[in-house]
Amino acid sequence: AEVALLERVRVVLCLGSIAWGAGLKLRAALGDPPPRPQPRFDHGAELGGERLALLGSFHPSQQNTFTGRLVPEMLDAVLRRARELGER
Repeated sequence: AEVALLERVRVVLCLGSIAWGAGLKLRAALGDPPPRPQPRFDHGAELGGERLALLGSFHPSQQNTFTGRLVPEMLDAVLRRARELGER
């Protein structure tokens, strides 16, 4: 995986459940053992790891923002958490 070349990448923000699934596959490709049970996607879902952490967020689509499923404060909080994880 190309991300293996990016040695400083510590966290991947997964925008939506499809991205969450891809993030789980990415971790496996990097050699992280698959977590058991497999963590489900949700806004704020977090999966730590030695090499790469995953953080989930609802996708900032019009469907999610217009309905209030994702509000700016929620996205701000998950972005702050991504920065915290990346600085470790």
